[in-house]
Amino acid sequence: MIKQMGIVLFSLLLLMGCNDSSLKRNTELEEKLHSSIIMVSDNSTSAHYIDSFVDFKWDKAYLIQPYTTQANIEKQLGVDFKEPSNIGLRDDIYLLVFLNQGKAVQYAEIERLKTTFSLGDKEYLEPSNDIIYIER
Repeated sequence: MIKQMGIVLFSLLLLMGCNDSSLKRNTELEEKLHSSIIMVSDNSTSAHYIDSFVDFKWDKAYLIQPYTTQANIEKQLGVDFKEPSNIGLRDDIYLLVFLNQGKAVQYAEIERLKTTFSLGDKEYLEPSNDIIYIER
């Protein structure tokens, strides 16, 4: 009995160790984008270079629209991503998800604040092509 309980406990610890705890919500980026949104005049569009706001390694960033389902997020990203913000039921935020070498590393919740965000005609951002558009 003790041996079986030991095996169960070991299995649980192993599963917990497999959790993707390296994913980080980047609240500093959220604050910087919030400040940028406030500076955009009504009925105008502005372009912002995302790489100037971040200080970590990334090779792709995806903008996730409000009401996007978990399945569509994973399809868009091409990786498993446990969406932490419940965006599938929300219209008040966008998610900006950063990948590095095929793994989600950071994300930011961007408040809409009567704005629309886009990547132009791009599917995702790269450090060399990192402009996000804010339209008010």
